Amino acid sequence: QVQLVESGGGLVQAGGSLRLSCTASGAIFQINAMGWYRQTPGKQRELVATISSSGSTNYADSVKGRFTISRDNAKNTVYLQMSSLKPEDTAVYYCNADSVLTIFQAHIMAVWGKGTLVTVSA
Repeated sequence: QVQLVESGGGLVQAGGSLRLSCTASGAIFQINAMGWYRQTPGKQRELVATISSSGSTNYADSVKGRFTISRDNAKNTVYLQMSSLKPEDTAVYYCNADSVLTIFQAHIMAVWGKGTLVTVSA
């Protein structure tokens, strides 16, 4: 069993910054790409940023230049540094691991955290 737990969400004023963290736990040998997604009521979950195991990154156009994704493979942790936040960034942010290789040589696909709420006030 592999679990992802997010932290760092909260209330911030427009123009402010927040740093989200997501740590994976369980019988992990290796994690492939990790990423952050977000969702608002009535809308589909959308990609925010992803990072490969080697550090290659990808961002949604709406957050380029404002958000930075990074990871610490030794800690099985991915981060999302969010700056110049806007009210439209308000959402529940979910952490994702696209595939995990366990110490038992099993592949677990599409692991999701439970989400952390980010609220940006105008």
